[in-house]
Amino acid sequence: MIEGIEVFDVLVVSTAMFFIGIYGFMVRKNLITILMSVELILNAVNINFVIFNKYLYPDMLQGYIFSLFVTGIAAAEAAVAIAIILNVYRHMKGIDVEQVDTMKY
Repeated sequence: MIEGIEVFDVLVVSTAMFFIGIYGFMVRKNLITILMSVELILNAVNINFVIFNKYLYPDMLQGYIFSLFVTGIAAAEAAVAIAIILNVYRHMKGIDVEQVDTMKY
């Protein structure tokens, strides 16, 4: 492993990021902060892919490849989510989650 950084330390940071993202997703009512929470969850998953690949299969790049796929999917998801948020804002003049369920377009 990298000098001074153990697998456990990285997993603690990744777990904290994941649960902060879950908390933000469940508690927040603003669509932008919910999107940021989903991105935080996906980044925690990326860290897990990379650290488990480095620990279990140091000579192979499977974890890094999975990480690239997750990053690409997260970028596409963010682009679609921002487009939806902009559309909601145009029609409702706000991005509160409570208002989104009343859309009838």
